[in-house]
Amino acid sequence: MVVLSVILRLIVALGLLNVWLVRQSKSTDYRGADSQNLKQEFLAYGLPLGVFYLVGFLKVGSAIALLASLWLPSIAIYPAGVVAFLMVGALLMHVKVKDPLLKSLPAALMLAMSLSIVALSLPSGY
Repeated sequence: MVVLSVILRLIVALGLLNVWLVRQSKSTDYRGADSQNLKQEFLAYGLPLGVFYLVGFLKVGSAIALLASLWLPSIAIYPAGVVAFLMVGALLMHVKVKDPLLKSLPAALMLAMSLSIVALSLPSGY
């Protein structure tokens, strides 16, 4: 189970960093509505620009904390919980703009992986 947790933490962390630092200004098939970049996506959801920056800070910070959890496994539950919460929000935004289900796939997978990290991080007996 430890190996699975490490793999999931790496996938989630590197995925978040890829989306927010590398591909932020690029178009993908998964952008909400008809957005061409991440900032446009938040605007298409009707969210103020401040939410874009807050979510970006939380996601990049969570990604860094998940990478740190490779050395400090006891902290993994916290950033994974934050990511899970944010992914629920992402799914709700896709529903709000009536996106096809396929556009929600990355958020759904990140939610599943984040919840798995949380479950694997719980102390035994839970």
